[in-house]
Amino acid sequence: MRVERRVGCGTVSFLVLLAVSLLLNLIFWNALQMKKGTSPDMKPPEFPEEYVAGDPDRDQKIVLIRLQGLIAREEPGQFSDSMIEDITLQLRQARDDRRVKAILLAINSPGGEVDASDVLYHELERVRRVKPIVVYMESVAASGGYYAAMGASYLMANDLSLTGSIGVILQTFNVKDLLDKIGVKALTLKSGKMKDILNPTREMTPEEQAYVQGLINASYDRFVGIVSQERHLDLEQLKVRWADGRILSGAMALQAKLIDELGYFEDAVDKCKELGKVKTARVVRYAPPFRLSALVRGLFGSEARAKSLLSSDRLPLISGRLYYLAPTVFGSGGFLP
Repeated sequence: MRVERRVGCGTVSFLVLLAVSLLLNLIFWNALQMKKGTSPDMKPPEFPEEYVAGDPDRDQKIVLIRLQGLIAREEPGQFSDSMIEDITLQLRQARDDRRVKAILLAINSPGGEVDASDVLYHELERVRRVKPIVVYMESVAASGGYYAAMGASYLMANDLSLTGSIGVILQTFNVKDLLDKIGVKALTLKSGKMKDILNPTREMTPEEQAYVQGLINASYDRFVGIVSQERHLDLEQLKVRWADGRILSGAMALQAKLIDELGYFEDAVDKCKELGKVKTARVVRYAPPFRLSALVRGLFGSEARAKSLLSSDRLPLISGRLYYLAPTVFGSGGFLP
């Protein structure tokens, strides 16, 4: 019996050590791969391709890139640590590949952070100077999603897509009355009168409110100015008619000249061929490399994400941060068939 117990304990110990060794090797290998992609002295890794549609035997390619969900630097990516860097890496690989004749960016996003949306617009605008970029708007391509789309060469949407929502939002909470009710007092020490400008334990002063509104107005002016410039629309008419935060269907956006055409995914592929000056091409997408952090998120983060998405009081805004965000993300309401 003692011999059997020793053998059993030895087997368990061996399996534990083997599992730990495997985990450590995965961590070191993953760190090495990330270092290869970020070192300034090394060329970024080239992502393998997956066939999507079109003629599989053609050497000419159209690259499909997807922009999905809330646009934020904190959102994890599949190719890197950030969804923003994900889009950037894919765009640059497509730009540098001579066989890629056009890029198809499929957007399904209600928008997101002001800075992150602007970074995507800037990257798209740079790449379109080299190769045409067609945006296809899926269910939602609004606010920051629409802002980013301004960097593309051509905009197409389904007539039932939701887009527009040109505007800026900042949200904070005030719990002063609640704290007074339960007898809690907040002590704030600050170096200047504006340092706790969004302090939720007190009311904003008129001076503070005017200052914050000025920041929002500056971000809004940049947004509407870019739309006016890229869509060749009169700025004042745009502000009066469409740029008041309202969401538009694809059909309404076409009427407002905020997009170029209505269609389906295959129509967007055809437009890529037209702008890329090819008759046939295969549509491919880049496959993300293995990353241990993504595996861990997939194993342990799916349930938490599902609960967050299904929660009726889910609010993706971080207090005190500026967003280009469509009103459809608030509450549990939505557009349903």
